Amino acid sequence: MHPLLFLPLLALTGPAPLSYDAMFADDAAGRPIEDPLWSPDGRRLLCEREEALWVMAPDASSGPSEPLLRLSDLRREAGPEAEIDRAVWMPGGDGIVLEAGGDLWLAPLGPGTLRRLTRTEEAETDPQPSPDGTRIAFVRDFDLWLLDLGSGAERALTTDGAEGAFLNGTTGWLYWEEIWDREASGFWWSPDGRRIAYTRFDERKVPVHPIVDDAPVHPQVTSQRYPKPGDPNPVVQVGVLDLASGRTTWMATGGEDLYLARVAWAPAADAVAVQALTRSQTRLDLLRCAAADGRCATLLTEQWPTWVNLGKDFAFLPDGRFLWGSEQSGWRRLYLAGADGRSLRPVSPEGWAVASLDGVATDGTWAVFTAFRTEGLGPAERHVLRVRLDGAEALAEILTAEPAFHEARVAPRSGAWVHSWSTADLPPRRELRRADGAVVPLPGASPSTYDPAALPPYEYLTIPGPDGSRLPARLLRPPGFDGTRKLPVIVYHYGGPGSQVVARRWDVRRRDLWHKRMAQRGYAVLSVDNRSSLFFGKAGEDLDYRRMGDVNLAGQLAAVAWLESQPWADPARIGLWGWSGGGFNTLYCLFQRPGVWKAGVAGAPVVDWHLYDSVWTERYFGTPDENPSGYLDSSPLTAAASLKDRLLVVHGLADDNVHPQHTVALSRALVEAKIPFEQAFYPGEKHAFEAASMRHFFERMESFFDRELQGP
Repeated sequence: MHPLLFLPLLALTGPAPLSYDAMFADDAAGRPIEDPLWSPDGRRLLCEREEALWVMAPDASSGPSEPLLRLSDLRREAGPEAEIDRAVWMPGGDGIVLEAGGDLWLAPLGPGTLRRLTRTEEAETDPQPSPDGTRIAFVRDFDLWLLDLGSGAERALTTDGAEGAFLNGTTGWLYWEEIWDREASGFWWSPDGRRIAYTRFDERKVPVHPIVDDAPVHPQVTSQRYPKPGDPNPVVQVGVLDLASGRTTWMATGGEDLYLARVAWAPAADAVAVQALTRSQTRLDLLRCAAADGRCATLLTEQWPTWVNLGKDFAFLPDGRFLWGSEQSGWRRLYLAGADGRSLRPVSPEGWAVASLDGVATDGTWAVFTAFRTEGLGPAERHVLRVRLDGAEALAEILTAEPAFHEARVAPRSGAWVHSWSTADLPPRRELRRADGAVVPLPGASPSTYDPAALPPYEYLTIPGPDGSRLPARLLRPPGFDGTRKLPVIVYHYGGPGSQVVARRWDVRRRDLWHKRMAQRGYAVLSVDNRSSLFFGKAGEDLDYRRMGDVNLAGQLAAVAWLESQPWADPARIGLWGWSGGGFNTLYCLFQRPGVWKAGVAGAPVVDWHLYDSVWTERYFGTPDENPSGYLDSSPLTAAASLKDRLLVVHGLADDNVHPQHTVALSRALVEAKIPFEQAFYPGEKHAFEAASMRHFFERMESFFDRELQGP
């Protein structure tokens, strides 16, 4: 049934709801510059807009009149479907190395034309110029290669790379998703350009999970190396390759069953720092490994009874001291350590938790980081701070004021930074801030498909939670709300350890826009974060240790209790939905407390923790042999036969994160229990749906909630 057929039941007032066409238009949130990237000297900025690469000089009175490279020109050379997958400055700032169409290119800033560097059937990825700009290292077919820019000659630095076996300078899915946070490289030039440190993965013992594409006449199978809890993990090594001799020295980091999580060169180029995390994830060692012989010494150790969180907050200073993020206080703070790993002292202010280290001055005098206040609703925001590191006492300056999610792209040499910020009601905006404090506007267009200010705004509040806690929440009310009509309510949640949905941030996946549309159509929309969310620090996260689901269930029951106390909310018409971990928690809530919610939608849900990946699951549960009751009690399958509410389950058939196997297992359990339910599979979609499928899903979910929550 079409969603619009329910509009009369909602007694709409005001303008028509935000349309799906407007919501999913390419320029729905405007077209600000994308992926700003500072030149090595910090004086120019590379960005993408209007399907072209532009180089801007913030000190100039006006921007360039012509782009460096138009995508249409690149496609004439690289093919009609080519996209710019990666852009990297040359060290001298005189050109840009591009990864596009499976090949590498060099776009000069001065005179000259686009130069093709490779032309192969195999794809070249992750190009990184040498410090002197004469060579480019890259990955091809799971091996490291080196290209001489002067002669054009190539040579393989490793030769045994093979999918599902040895991966040199790159990684498989597990590390990319769970350890490297989807963005790190697998090799690193030494500061003097004489060596390359790189990771080497042995995946031969890792079990294979098939991902089947049933669309062709003859279905195609992709084999994914995917270890589940207790399975063999990839064996990883860190090597230092001497370019003159071609010899690799392997760092003596310890046993095989470690996660080698982060790698960085020491300033003197004589050693690499490696962060080694035990498989139990209760101990993290920062190792200093000599490049010449591979011997490693422990600089410092983080230990925690439950698990240690990896961060993005380690960096060397020029004199060998380093910055280090730690949760030893219960909240993540930034510390300055001596070159020997001792004499740690906090440099981020008390009452603030560090989210990321964004930039460190080339001379080591200051650092810029993103953080949030730990009190009340402070974690709903992010702010940019700068701290001086050249004095006996660290002095921090808060650089942003507006209640919002702020981000910084920092130029370490010049001190300038690109300031990006958004709220849940206003799309991202960008400006450039120079080191002298001057603000330079950056090009971008205002939203053209709708007016964000005309949509219902989010209200932020706290509600009573378990054991006297106050749970963070946010609420959308319909336009013209007067509190006299009983409203159906949609609750969106996630609920995993350290997560949050209550945030002053624009949602690029359009969930918030869909929620605003539903508010325009007469629903109230509520989100509540539980006591294991980011709002409660490490002690809160630890509530999920060894057993998951109960803490979020308590939080969502508190949300229902709060709604029952509101005269405008109809407790008999509450819907619950979430994706991924939120899909798991939706099932857990419906199965454990049948009849509390009238209907739920679970997108890409985990239904059995035996089926999820080893890194994420073992962090919180341990292995199945260590914690069999935790796996059993935390699985929605255990109580699936209790379902009494209406349920829609959604999954992408190409999901390589939470495999469709989960929804298949759930379907079998519900069929065996003779319980009706609805489900939708989306061919070709991974864990995050593309726009067309996401639109289709939102429209289907809208129809589902209209049907189930608008009745008597």
